Amino acid sequence: MARLPRLVLAGHPHLVQQRALDGRTAFADDTDRAHFMGILREGLAMEQVQLHAYGLQAGDLRLLVTPAVPQALARLMQAIGRRYVAACNRRHGRRGTLWDGRFRACPVEPGEFVLAAMAWVEGSEAAGKASSATHHVGARRDTLITDPQAYWGLGNTPFEREAAWRRRLEAGVDERLAERLERALRGGWAFGSPAFAASAARPGRPGAPRPRGRPRRRASAVS
Repeated sequence: MARLPRLVLAGHPHLVQQRALDGRTAFADDTDRAHFMGILREGLAMEQVQLHAYGLQAGDLRLLVTPAVPQALARLMQAIGRRYVAACNRRHGRRGTLWDGRFRACPVEPGEFVLAAMAWVEGSEAAGKASSATHHVGARRDTLITDPQAYWGLGNTPFEREAAWRRRLEAGVDERLAERLERALRGGWAFGSPAFAASAARPGRPGAPRPRGRPRRRASAVS
């Protein structure tokens, strides 16, 4: 079966995941992470992509971003991927690729679904200095982050928003919602309501998988 084109919507948040190949370590220490964030900062500015959240696990990269144009997302990931892999190989004396194939991405419906995606990005083992969680709970200010509208709705003051987000991370992502999110990432489907998935569809690219099984046959009209 031919691979479907990637579903990218200009001006909408997108969840992105890139895994390391065969259990390799993508971010071994603070030096690796700092170098990657410098490359990411340059790529975001060049491609006009907003960053809402990030998580750098040992073998896994997670981002929540909004591209100004659809092509910007792929250009960003390709640019930072090439530059970081080359630098990482030089530093650790390795060769070849670091990433396990193409990056995964899915558009995210604004509102509650964006908050769920943010919690999934920041609430992993990467929480702390290796993620944007420290920014959103008020431990430090990260100028690279553009807070999404849904985050601003958590409270009227920075203290209220930070406290609400701290509780959100402590509660974790609902298991069923996390399964939906990961399924959307694997297939590149829209993460959100059925209405959002329908609106995200493009010619030759549905926003959600088609129902399994054959469509029901309509009863013939009685003459």
